[in-house]
Amino acid sequence: MSNTITITLGGTLIAAVMFTTPAAAGPAVATPVDFGNAAFAPVTGPTSIPVGAADFCKRDPGDCQPIANVVAVETLTPATWGKLVAVNDDVNAKIVPQTDQDNYHVAEYWTYPTDGRGDCEDIALEKRRELIAAGWDPSALLMTVVREPNGDGHAVLMARTDRGDLILDNQDNRVLVWNKTPYEFIKRQSQADAGKWVALNDNRTTVVATANN
Repeated sequence: MSNTITITLGGTLIAAVMFTTPAAAGPAVATPVDFGNAAFAPVTGPTSIPVGAADFCKRDPGDCQPIANVVAVETLTPATWGKLVAVNDDVNAKIVPQTDQDNYHVAEYWTYPTDGRGDCEDIALEKRRELIAAGWDPSALLMTVVREPNGDGHAVLMARTDRGDLILDNQDNRVLVWNKTPYEFIKRQSQADAGKWVALNDNRTTVVATANN
């Protein structure tokens, strides 16, 4: 059997995910994850940590430690999907977008938006923190730097799941697979160490062409 969960926002469908239920009871069998599938953003190797992230790690070293037991992907179930969408929706609604320059009088400052205001990376950090508190594994929740079609830098949260790399974005309430977003993906946190980053190979020609126009 299979069933589909749909998520709506203000009456608008923002996502639909199909979950399969075994037809007969039996022992659970782990299905290998194919990271070569287009639903997963390809990694090329270690790269530099963003300046704002490096400063954040100096101030909050506990959030930037090696992860002893890495979970390759979070299994997407109706419960984990529901929590993912709920946190994305809630944080987008409660945090007022404001630039670091306006809020802290500096060009770049990564931090948790405890004052209810923040820019893209602050909002992504808060989503990561709330999902970890809700039971998601830290190694499956990765801060990610992308480039918008107009060339501006942007930060989102990537959730690595057995259905692909899902993106939580403060500019779009939909939770989308990474390759369904309009961004060029540059780098993300390492799954093994929250204080290190890896480069991404986004070779989607349509996105690159759009970003260069």
